Amino acid sequence: MAEDFKEANIPEISNLLGDYFDGLYEGDIQKFSNVFHPESHLYFSDGETVTDWPRSEYLEMITNRPSPSSQGLTRHDKIISINISGPSTAFAIVQCAIPPRYFTDYLTLLKTNEGWQIISKTFHTDTH
Repeated sequence: MAEDFKEANIPEISNLLGDYFDGLYEGDIQKFSNVFHPESHLYFSDGETVTDWPRSEYLEMITNRPSPSSQGLTRHDKIISINISGPSTAFAIVQCAIPPRYFTDYLTLLKTNEGWQIISKTFHTDTH
């Protein structure tokens, strides 16, 4: 029974992650507004300090930078894993890039009346 539930939610979560990748690549704020829960936060660390961006700050940053699409950059989207732990909680690991920066994102997902949304993102960046 649990496996049936998990299998039933994989397409929804995969679609959400597709919109996430599209939003990143296109710089599409509407897609980001849909995939990120209004109370979501993003976290990263430089090894010394932890930075916490509320959704509004992240959306503003996306708005103010040239999109990878507008720069003609190649897409590097990849879903590494999706773990569904219950009817309203899941976790995804994805990779994407805005060369020369390559990201591994840890996305915590919640399902509400609005469907699946990202409630938190923690990411690591490699530059090469």
